[in-house]
Amino acid sequence: MTDWLATCRAAVEDVRGVLAELPTRVEREPIVGAGKGGDDTVAIDAAAEDAIVRRLDATRAEFTLISEELGERVFGTGGATHVVVDPIDGSLNAKRGIPFFALSLAVAEGATMDDVHFGYVYDFGTGEEWTAERGRGAFLDGVALGPVKPKDQIEILSFEATLTSAVAEKAAQMVGIAYRLRIMGSLALSLCHLAAGRIDAVCSLKDARAVDIAAAQLLVRECGLAIDLPEAPPFGQAPLDTEGRSRVVAAGTPELCQGLFAALDR
Repeated sequence: MTDWLATCRAAVEDVRGVLAELPTRVEREPIVGAGKGGDDTVAIDAAAEDAIVRRLDATRAEFTLISEELGERVFGTGGATHVVVDPIDGSLNAKRGIPFFALSLAVAEGATMDDVHFGYVYDFGTGEEWTAERGRGAFLDGVALGPVKPKDQIEILSFEATLTSAVAEKAAQMVGIAYRLRIMGSLALSLCHLAAGRIDAVCSLKDARAVDIAAAQLLVRECGLAIDLPEAPPFGQAPLDTEGRSRVVAAGTPELCQGLFAALDR
């Protein structure tokens, strides 16, 4: 049986090697193609994905890979197992040298969000390792998350997937709902920070994709918190693919999520 945690840790070292080989934005930001998700593929994304694909191939496991740039690829006979990878979540930060980006990897026993049973997010800025196993909890560097919850009154709301125009349009709608905004640049890491009670809610201002959230959503749910794709319900049946179907909202309770989305949708 594949040791997914060990595989993820080895993949982290692989990506560290890529970062060392491409040390500045001069090497990291040239566009080298287009990803299956529709975004431009820059050199750092392509190199990180290549390294992770080689690492996954070395496991000799059978699964379907869903990844940010290449889309879908079958390893062996495929079978029920799906592995969902964003080699670098927060790639704009990564290519500019801002230390807030992550490797995100989820393992599922089927093709929907409810099938995810293992989630892994590694923060290359802080060195923090976020993990979750379905039914067994969520962890930060091996210490169980859960005792520290997000606040019921939203003190810090993280906006993600943010163009200046979208922030300008939506920020005013959060007056009276959230006291302060943060725009950090990695949806996966923002969801992890929610699971740890560091922030109180997360909103993506454009449609989120499974590759962005598959791993981190398991931490959120294992901590008993709420996450939703209001424009493509139900959340658990969201397909594991590279297409965006809905903005995502996450907070301490379903009611807070509903209130956030109602404000976003005004």
